[in-house]
Amino acid sequence: MSVIYILITVSIVVAIIFLIAFINAVRTGQYDDDYTPSVRMLFDDKLSQIQKEKQKSI
Repeated sequence: MSVIYILITVSIVVAIIFLIAFINAVRTGQYDDDYTPSVRMLFDDKLSQIQKEKQKSI
Protein backbone atom coordinates (compact mmCIF):
# COMPACT_ATOMS: atom_id res chain seq x y z
CA MET A 1 0.00 0.00 0.00
CA SER A 2 2.88 2.36 0.69
CA VAL A 3 4.12 1.84 -2.88
CA ILE A 4 0.87 3.32 -4.21
CA TYR A 5 1.37 6.44 -2.10
CA ILE A 6 4.91 6.81 -3.40
CA LEU A 7 3.80 6.38 -7.03
CA ILE A 8 0.98 8.90 -6.64
CA THR A 9 3.37 11.42 -5.07
CA VAL A 10 5.97 10.94 -7.78
CA SER A 11 3.38 11.23 -10.56
CA ILE A 12 2.00 14.47 -9.09
CA VAL A 13 5.52 15.91 -8.84
CA VAL A 14 6.24 14.97 -12.46
CA ALA A 15 2.93 16.49 -13.58
CA ILE A 16 3.74 19.73 -11.76
CA ILE A 17 7.17 19.85 -13.40
CA PHE A 18 5.60 19.45 -16.86
CA LEU A 19 3.01 22.11 -16.06
CA ILE A 20 5.75 24.54 -15.04
CA ALA A 21 7.70 23.75 -18.21
CA PHE A 22 4.60 24.34 -20.34
CA ILE A 23 3.79 27.65 -18.65
CA ASN A 24 7.40 28.74 -19.11
CA ALA A 25 7.27 27.84 -22.81
CA VAL A 26 4.07 29.83 -23.30
CA ARG A 27 5.48 32.86 -21.49
CA THR A 28 8.67 32.86 -23.57
CA GLY A 29 6.64 32.82 -26.80
CA GLN A 30 7.39 29.40 -28.25
CA TYR A 31 3.77 28.99 -29.33
CA ASP A 32 3.27 32.44 -30.82
CA ASP A 33 3.50 31.48 -34.48
CA ASP A 34 2.67 27.86 -35.16
CA TYR A 35 1.43 28.30 -38.74
CA THR A 36 4.41 29.81 -40.54
CA PRO A 37 7.01 27.10 -39.78
CA SER A 38 4.75 24.42 -41.20
CA VAL A 39 4.27 26.32 -44.46
CA ARG A 40 7.73 27.85 -44.78
CA MET A 41 9.17 24.76 -46.46
CA LEU A 42 6.62 25.11 -49.26
CA PHE A 43 7.83 28.58 -50.19
CA ASP A 44 11.60 28.20 -49.76
CA ASP A 45 12.19 27.56 -53.46
CA LYS A 46 10.35 30.69 -54.52
CA LEU A 47 12.16 32.82 -51.96
CA SER A 48 15.57 31.47 -52.92
CA GLN A 49 14.86 32.11 -56.62
CA ILE A 50 13.85 35.70 -55.88
CA GLN A 51 16.99 36.23 -53.80
CA LYS A 52 19.17 34.80 -56.58
CA GLU A 53 17.54 37.14 -59.11
CA LYS A 54 18.15 40.11 -56.84
CA GLN A 55 21.80 39.14 -56.43
CA LYS A 56 22.24 38.83 -60.17
CA SER A 57 20.76 42.25 -60.78
CA ILE A 58 23.11 43.86 -58.25
